[in-house]
Amino acid sequence: MKRAVVTGGTRGIGLATCKLLSERGYAVTATYHSDENAADLARKALPSVCFVRADVSREEEMRELFASLRRLDVLVLNAGVSLFAQVQDTTAAQFARVMDVNMGGVFLCAKHAVKKMLAEGGAIVAVSSVWGETGGSCESVYSASKGAVIAFCKALAKELAPSGVTVNCVTPGVIDTAMNGHLTGAEKKSLEEEIPLGRFGTAEEVAEAILFLAEHRYITGQTLGVNGGFHI
Repeated sequence: MKRAVVTGGTRGIGLATCKLLSERGYAVTATYHSDENAADLARKALPSVCFVRADVSREEEMRELFASLRRLDVLVLNAGVSLFAQVQDTTAAQFARVMDVNMGGVFLCAKHAVKKMLAEGGAIVAVSSVWGETGGSCESVYSASKGAVIAFCKALAKELAPSGVTVNCVTPGVIDTAMNGHLTGAEKKSLEEEIPLGRFGTAEEVAEAILFLAEHRYITGQTLGVNGGFHI
């Protein structure tokens, strides 16, 4: 049985990805940071998935996680934090936290995961953001962290290609998840008017894109937008 690891797997895109991979026959391990209530709900919804509490920004925890696996075929790098603030109001601590999780977590997971993939190949798919491509007003630090993920994946794809490991990104646009739960009805309507397909995307639609990239053996170093035409 193929093995997959999904970081940030207890809600939204991560949970939908765990569900889809499990349905496709993967043995799935998913990480979460600290929300035990979300983890309990996820375990009840997906009893076949192993949910493990681990901080992607802590190297020792990532080393232990990947060392515990006999094999690894797919790594989905989904864990992330957001920050909505003007740059002059952003603290150095906030900047460090966003970078440590969104980019540092991608680096640490990849560093320790590839050791399980070099012999037999595999696939890494990172979840970036449309703001990593275009930049988002009042989200400069978040945008920078997600842009760094895209650049990292392009470089890593070249590095790992000789070992048969593919590395790709998905860049979701406005997705109907808890991360956008703070938006008012008026704000949602305004955003929908900017999206050519006229609606928010779903976590399941992003999960389908992730699975496509994970299983395609001749696509690497690519960034696949899942945004309804929001960025063309």
